[in-house]
Amino acid sequence: MEWSERHDLILGQAASLFATKGIAGTPVRDIADGVGILSGSLYHYFESKDAIAYMIVSRYLDDLTARYEAIADADPRDRLSSIVHASLAASVAHPHASEIYQNNSEYLRKLPGNNTIRSAARTTKATWMDAIASGIEAGQLRADLPADVIYGLMRDAVWLSLRWFSPTKNYSIEQFGDTLISVFLEGIEPQK
Repeated sequence: MEWSERHDLILGQAASLFATKGIAGTPVRDIADGVGILSGSLYHYFESKDAIAYMIVSRYLDDLTARYEAIADADPRDRLSSIVHASLAASVAHPHASEIYQNNSEYLRKLPGNNTIRSAARTTKATWMDAIASGIEAGQLRADLPADVIYGLMRDAVWLSLRWFSPTKNYSIEQFGDTLISVFLEGIEPQK
């Protein structure tokens, strides 16, 4: 197996373990055993377990912010829809990373690259908040609800839903994104 293949295999195994056990609760030995190498051999590919965690989360956040930067919808409602779809696509592209990011925030704060992670988090939040504030200002979203509450509800619905939702050939991730937007923007009452 080539170096890059083993490197990616380690990242995938670590991401799965970090998502279920947490970063702190995952021994290096478990990662190494999962890819069929000795614990010490893991350090040939990564400096530390923290370096693995940082790479998983930073790759995800880099992809997410790049997807957000590509959104050019002027209409706030369309922009919000694009943000939801971009978020789901980034989560699918980086399995377990959003869960690691959400569940290990205390651990991630202690990593040397935390400034980069925090900067990406601020960028993603600003993207959501700008779309929501624009939607309120344009009369497309309710003005009686705090924008930060709308943001928190929608963000968690998007990122945490991947714990239980798995796309199928009959119901894709895109359809799921459309449903999520519909529920938030139109509600669940029957259409009249």
